[in-house]
Amino acid sequence: MDQTSVAPNCLDGVRVLDLSQFEAGPSCTEALAWLGAEVVKVENPQGGEPGRALGTGPKPDTDAYYFMIYNANKKSVTVNLKSERGLALVKEMAKRADVFVENFAPGAIERLGLGWGELHALNPRLVYAQVKGFGQGSPYENNLAFDMIAQACGGTMAITGERDGRPCKPGPTLGDTGTGMLLAIGILGALFQRHTTGRGRRVQVAMQDAQLQYTRGAFVQHARSGQPAMRNGAKPMAGGLAPYGIYPCKPGGPNDYVFLFTSHNNPQHWRRLLEVVGRADLIDDPRFVTAAARAQHEAEVDALLSDWTRLHDKHEAMRLVGAAGVPAGAVLDTGDLLAEPSF
Repeated sequence: MDQTSVAPNCLDGVRVLDLSQFEAGPSCTEALAWLGAEVVKVENPQGGEPGRALGTGPKPDTDAYYFMIYNANKKSVTVNLKSERGLALVKEMAKRADVFVENFAPGAIERLGLGWGELHALNPRLVYAQVKGFGQGSPYENNLAFDMIAQACGGTMAITGERDGRPCKPGPTLGDTGTGMLLAIGILGALFQRHTTGRGRRVQVAMQDAQLQYTRGAFVQHARSGQPAMRNGAKPMAGGLAPYGIYPCKPGGPNDYVFLFTSHNNPQHWRRLLEVVGRADLIDDPRFVTAAARAQHEAEVDALLSDWTRLHDKHEAMRLVGAAGVPAGAVLDTGDLLAEPSF
């Protein structure tokens, strides 16, 4: 991989004291570690961070895969936070740190005497970063939250699924890692600001609030209609686009599909797609000649494209359509991605 694409060592010299656990906090500190920060993870002497035991690992009595994928590039130290000596040690580490990150339950870090006020007094340059479930002032401020709670309360479930079905939880952990990435952005901003002010600041991202970053398009639909945004499966929430969706490919496995899309802004996409699928005879067909006409004949558009995609595997379909200058994406599963030569 071209190392310029991952900004190697741009945080060289930055020290991060990581008291986070599970995913939302660790995904944030892992991103900082990837960028070159020295991240020291503080763990419980009795078993370490709970994520170490969440599921199985490559061998018996090893850390869980879950823990590994969110804690790469970090150092670790065990500290008993229930002892005076342990708390004193963390405070000494905080004096020398640039960033402090925690995602304990509401009020827990303050009860330990490691709140913003205490650590800011010890180290005015410290960037103090937190993940919480709900924002300050929310009626649910003191509630516990995990990924699925954040997605339920943050709007992602309401717009995911088939129109006539129940809300669905999206597969990606937008509530956890999605929040962690936003916290990392906030930390980077605070570190940059410190060059001017000489002082750190408190940065807190609520998991519920973070979901609004990923559901903004739904509010466009709400603004247009005055009604809550609707679920629409793999189709656009507001409808009105054809082709737009996943089309079956051979040999017909659970992920043998390709996503095809033609843009309103480029009428040539549709013409090129018809040429690729061998239906140039339909270029001037009034049923399909405009985007609005295609939307009215969506079922026919989907049928003629499906007839072609079923003759090709998803990689070939993506290659042929993409080479013609039309947006196309094979539905790649974890096995496909692990075999991807560019990763």
